[in-house]
Amino acid sequence: MIRLHVIAEGQTEEEFVKTVLADHLGYFNISSTSVHCITTKRTKNKVYRGGLTSYEQVKRDITLWLKQDKSGDARFTTMLDLYALPNDFPKFDEAKELECYQKIEYLENAFFNDIGDPRFIPYIQLHEFEALILVQPEKLSERFPEYEQEIQELSNVCNSFSSPELINQGATTAPSKRIFQFVPTYEKVSAGSLIVQKIGLASIRGKCPHFNQWITRLENLQV
Repeated sequence: MIRLHVIAEGQTEEEFVKTVLADHLGYFNISSTSVHCITTKRTKNKVYRGGLTSYEQVKRDITLWLKQDKSGDARFTTMLDLYALPNDFPKFDEAKELECYQKIEYLENAFFNDIGDPRFIPYIQLHEFEALILVQPEKLSERFPEYEQEIQELSNVCNSFSSPELINQGATTAPSKRIFQFVPTYEKVSAGSLIVQKIGLASIRGKCPHFNQWITRLENLQV
């Protein structure tokens, strides 16, 4: 059985792993799934987690966890956003002009090569966690009924894309920015994972091919 360790960019991704992903993977060859957010700062009395401002932050956390658990049944993965990915990320400049699916494959391969451990499975979300919500944005109405009309407008916008993964990473057009535009009281941590849970992994996998590839790979892990 596999023990899976996940480095999450922030609390929203961490909550998703705990409440959705871990339960799903429990039906496969994975005995346990542990997760923690990226360490952003350490003081004498406290460790601060969440947010990715430099590649060295996530590399440091992954490298430390790899050293702490050298067992052959341990696997390590990430859940990071392509949106606002730090520009010191491996091959960042070379990937800039690539089409989004080529870009994500190029960056993940560079990430894997830089970490240099065969137990590591890099995953970068196109373009951020909220893309998963935009599979069925109408589900936002269950949490924010006062914005039902605005959510319908958001749904119309999303329907112009073949996949939410193609909704880009502009400062005003990234998935979370589009949600905030129509639902200004949207709460990333408390609402994000809950809404994804309501949508369901099957629907998300059907609309998000890169996300589906990651889940499929995790489902098929072997010692």
